[in-house]
Amino acid sequence: MKKLSVVIISLFCLASCDFFKESDDRIPVARVGDVYLYEDDIEGLVIEGAPAQDSTQIVTSFINRWATQQLLLDGAERNLPESKQTDFNKLVDQYKNDLYTKAYLEALVNKSIDTVMDEAQAKTVYEANQESFKLNEELVKFRYITIPQNAINEDEIRTRFKRFDADDKRYLDSISVQFKTYSLNDSIWVKASQITEKISVLNSENKKELLKKSNFVQLKDSLDLYLMQIKDVLSQNDLAPLEYVMPTIKQIVINKRKLELIKQLEKDITKDAIKNKQFEIYN
Repeated sequence: MKKLSVVIISLFCLASCDFFKESDDRIPVARVGDVYLYEDDIEGLVIEGAPAQDSTQIVTSFINRWATQQLLLDGAERNLPESKQTDFNKLVDQYKNDLYTKAYLEALVNKSIDTVMDEAQAKTVYEANQESFKLNEELVKFRYITIPQNAINEDEIRTRFKRFDADDKRYLDSISVQFKTYSLNDSIWVKASQITEKISVLNSENKKELLKKSNFVQLKDSLDLYLMQIKDVLSQNDLAPLEYVMPTIKQIVINKRKLELIKQLEKDITKDAIKNKQFEIYN
């Protein structure tokens, strides 16, 4: 606040205190006609510790933009046809009404909405909208490990990685600090594009190896060895698995509930207003 005061003093040191027509206790820093810009309005513009010259420039620029806007608004109010101003004022009022009612309804809905969705509901939506759940790119279930080339235990890591029984999984987890990158969770579907972004050694030529089910892929670059085991693959235009689209389905269900709840709330609010004689229609 001290820096802001210094900036304001430097900008208005030639102005007389009587120049401002104060209507309250706030400190004015600029005026356009009968409209004032107050110190409170520009608080927070200046970052603590910023050079005085930069702070002055920031405040000056803001004040000039504010003044220009006020002058343009004043010109518009004096020169635009009254019918046009009436239309604009109606739009402003409607926008304000929409903002308030939307915020109020959202608060009521968020307080009352049931966000729990069971598997039966999910399957119903899934089966009724299968065309909407066609894949637009390949999905892969896979695991991978990146290790330095010629690691001491490279052969054992490769063997255990390919076999991957319960004991192998525990072993690989226990030495995972040796891996440069890895993911041993091959039970989730991942977009093929995300895999190629994450594993730099993959390119347009060897990517096809990633899309072969039950395929083991071993690639190298100048430093590292990349081991990949593909567990399952789904192609473009295949039906997405239910578990993969579950978040989307849940959002669909919740959005439908919201719309239904909003309609019901609007009916109840109007009904209560009529009952309490807050709302009447005259013949």
